[in-house]
Amino acid sequence: MTNQGKAYMYGLVAVLLWSTVASAFKLSLRYFTPPQLLLYASVTSLIVLGAILTIQGKLGLIATCGRKCLIHSLLLGFLNPFLYYLILIKAYDLLPAQEAQPLNYTWALTLALLSIPLLGQKISFRDLLAGLICYSGVLVISTRGDILSFHFTDPLGVTLALVSTLIWALYWIFNTRSTLDPVVGLFLNFAFGTPLVLLFCLGFSTVAPSSPAGMMGAAYIGLFEMGITFVLWLTALRLSSNASRIGNLIFLSPFLSLIFIRFLVGEQILPSTLVGLGLIIAGLTLQRLGNAGTEGAQPC
Repeated sequence: MTNQGKAYMYGLVAVLLWSTVASAFKLSLRYFTPPQLLLYASVTSLIVLGAILTIQGKLGLIATCGRKCLIHSLLLGFLNPFLYYLILIKAYDLLPAQEAQPLNYTWALTLALLSIPLLGQKISFRDLLAGLICYSGVLVISTRGDILSFHFTDPLGVTLALVSTLIWALYWIFNTRSTLDPVVGLFLNFAFGTPLVLLFCLGFSTVAPSSPAGMMGAAYIGLFEMGITFVLWLTALRLSSNASRIGNLIFLSPFLSLIFIRFLVGEQILPSTLVGLGLIIAGLTLQRLGNAGTEGAQPC
């Protein structure tokens, strides 16, 4: 198999695994509170990333990090996994998965828009049009197609889902300043972020696991949302002769996710979800045609 063929294989596996995570969130939240779910998922991810670094022989790179590097990793760890996933999982707790997942998917456009003031990039007519199309899809999903009434099914859930895109975009923008190996950097983010989640649980939730099913769900999320799938994605990008070929696979994720949500979670997929998601994908595709640099980020 050629390197490009291997890149497609790794990329497709990563997208397939990420597509199951929205269902895993909803199923696991039947047994865990959002902070509790995040705690055990983060611990799992930290262990998995540590094991990957050990296998790759990169664990020693952590010792080369200076004080400035560690402070930067602490900031990133506060954003992800602590703040980002607390907000995102709470959004999944409040909204149907078919609504939370597409809303969160608009992070790529948020990233492009935030790059204008934070990275000095210029906004174009294409960016503005993409934003209009994309967020019209958000409106369709959030109102379940009843746009004229402007009545949101769960205003707090919608707000949290959109705020999560802001935090995720900020995480990737600040991450561009890191000189660390990506997996080392992610490990340090979880090494700093997981204790913050633990403290939050001790103060506002509970630490003791209440269900084996919830533990299994948290472990699955830690493995395939936060941990090993990220490494598969990086491997795909490294092997590909053109990163955009792999980056375009991301657009399969939300549609595959709806299939899993329908059959695993049992949600009846609404026509408004399909229409809204179509608008979001159209907006993201238009934006992507004129902008590069988001291929290295996770889909969700």
